[in-house]
Amino acid sequence: MTPARKKRLALVVLMLLGVGLATTFALNAFNKNILYFFSPSQIASGEAPVDQLFRVGGMVVDGSVNRSEEGLDVAFELSDTLHQVNVVYTGILPDLFREGQGIVAIGKLDTDGLFVAETVLAKHDENYMPPEVAEALKKAGKMPGTAAPGYGQDSVSYE
Repeated sequence: MTPARKKRLALVVLMLLGVGLATTFALNAFNKNILYFFSPSQIASGEAPVDQLFRVGGMVVDGSVNRSEEGLDVAFELSDTLHQVNVVYTGILPDLFREGQGIVAIGKLDTDGLFVAETVLAKHDENYMPPEVAEALKKAGKMPGTAAPGYGQDSVSYE
């Protein structure tokens, strides 16, 4: 092999190593910043990671919201109608947060099964539900506001 070929081969090998290293860094950064979604049923079955940031969504259980007399601590239960998860949050809740409404919380599950929320996101109008929450409720067969097929639909044929 001539010296010129050796230089080119070394350059190609270095370029491939550089591209591989850059790809590794990019995928690693992407993997660290991704937030997975888990329903209360998945948390109850043990699918959710402990001490790792993720999202949980569902309906706030009626009568479960307990606000601290001192401070901004709030505890409530979140349900997909099959299972419930206890959530604690310290901070100001969104104005649209209330019992019986769909929310998504971002936080970590501790070793006792308590979800410690860092952020609570509430729906923005009465017709919207976070897609993940809607999917979890559909899987549970408990989607609120759904009627039997054909119920309430116009029976007039437009042929």
